[in-house]
Amino acid sequence: MNLQTLLDKDAIGDVINRLFVGTDDRDWAAVRAALAPRLHVDMTSVAGGSPSEIDGAELAAMWETGLRPIQAVHHQTGNLRIAVDGDAAEAFCYGTATHYRPTASGRNVRTFVGSYDFRLARMDGAWRITLFRFNLKYLDGNLQLETDG
Repeated sequence: MNLQTLLDKDAIGDVINRLFVGTDDRDWAAVRAALAPRLHVDMTSVAGGSPSEIDGAELAAMWETGLRPIQAVHHQTGNLRIAVDGDAAEAFCYGTATHYRPTASGRNVRTFVGSYDFRLARMDGAWRITLFRFNLKYLDGNLQLETDG
């Protein structure tokens, strides 16, 4: 493996980490910077429906709105695998996302467990995510966390 491939893998891992840390910190500018101007999104394992093509800024805005009622969000990822092919790359990782919101019922947490698939492209010298797919293994906790009074 050559030095450029190692540097690319490090940069790609950093983009993926910035996406998740940015989401947790509600740093929507960082989230937008990790996403391509247009990307393929597949969250069908959680929400049903069909995969879609969407503007990165629009996806970040949807996450901002959807997570607004949640007091804290925490993503934890691991087992990151990256394959680089010139200015394109594919990546995979395991991940959990935990949402916390104090509720009257005391059921304050919801946890998503699964894996993520990514495609990335080098754009203007920076890696950006062009495909984001979440593959749900299981969901546990309060499924009505946003509305549980």
